[in-house]
Amino acid sequence: MKQVGELNKMRQEAKALQKELEKIVTTLDKNEWVVSVAGDQKIRYIKKDGEDLEDLTDLINQAMKKVQKESAKKMMEMGGGLSGLLGGMGK
Repeated sequence: MKQVGELNKMRQEAKALQKELEKIVTTLDKNEWVVSVAGDQKIRYIKKDGEDLEDLTDLINQAMKKVQKESAKKMMEMGGGLSGLLGGMGK
């Protein structure tokens, strides 16, 4: 039962961190291109000559999500994800 409580706490902390990361925003422009990215590593928008390239933004975000899932899966296979990286701390 204690583990369930700890898991819920970790989920709440992760959601709070996610919200904080979403608040970090960087927008850069060069040669008529404008790209805005949030701290959660999602592209907010891409514009070329003032035109919002929403389809390109969606496609890149989908590709990033897919590669993040594959990376997480590989990390779990190779050593248990974060617990593996921390050398089993917390066990």
